[in-house]
Amino acid sequence: MYIATLIALTGLEESALDIARDAAAAAGGQPGGTRWIEAGIAADLAIGAEPFAVRDAIEAALPGIDVIVQKPEHRLKTLLVADMDSTMITVECIDELADYAGIKPQVAEVTERAMRGELDFEAALDARVGLLRDMDAAMLDRCLAERVTIMPGARALVRTVRARGGTAILVSGGFTHFADPVARQIGFNRAISNRLGLADGRLDGTVARPIVGAETKREVLIGALAALSIGAERSIAIGDGANDLLMIGVAGLGVAYHAKPKVAAAADARVRNGDLSVLLYAMGLPRSEWANAD
Repeated sequence: MYIATLIALTGLEESALDIARDAAAAAGGQPGGTRWIEAGIAADLAIGAEPFAVRDAIEAALPGIDVIVQKPEHRLKTLLVADMDSTMITVECIDELADYAGIKPQVAEVTERAMRGELDFEAALDARVGLLRDMDAAMLDRCLAERVTIMPGARALVRTVRARGGTAILVSGGFTHFADPVARQIGFNRAISNRLGLADGRLDGTVARPIVGAETKREVLIGALAALSIGAERSIAIGDGANDLLMIGVAGLGVAYHAKPKVAAAADARVRNGDLSVLLYAMGLPRSEWANAD
């Protein structure tokens, strides 16, 4: 047995549930009954078989709606591991730093290709950071203050998981100068990220080793599962780029969040329309049961 959770933050009509049921049936999903999680926003549809075919069929039939298909057991997760840039915040920090240096188009193109999996992550990171050599370190604080915005739904998601006894870890291929304050603002237990090299108050164009990349993200998730003595089915991993694929593959629910095509194709679930609060509905929680996100 599976459940397909349909979420439309802008409004979900009863007729959409009928369309979803028909699409699931056509995909061989043996659909059953429905249950509202939040009236007019999110609902569960019981599914008997073919979970991924059902997901694809409902997404095709209702393109403005997010669909998360999973087993009902352990839908409320105990461990959350998340990427930062373009996932927990709305920007790629390295691209914004490059903007201050007047080289954003060049750097952003490399970032996009790396996140699509077309370039080696570590080599691409070294190349982009090298272009920022001699930037005044004060620009890090300026970028944090002016450009970094928390993703809608991030605080509610993380704080709700923690309020229910869970653990949340931010693990980023970005930089400590941003990841540490972002983790505090959102409510993560801890953050793991890369350190930019500094000398005489300026960026020296290097990144400290070892670089936090795809393998580190996977290891952080596996290590946290062991430390908490829980199975992978009780974990959720969220990311958007190719360096998130390994951790997404290990987690009980791997989520591609407004992700690159390679990631969306590989993930168990994908959020294409709504914000991070979609995942709270996927956990079966109405807004009345979310933690205070102020």
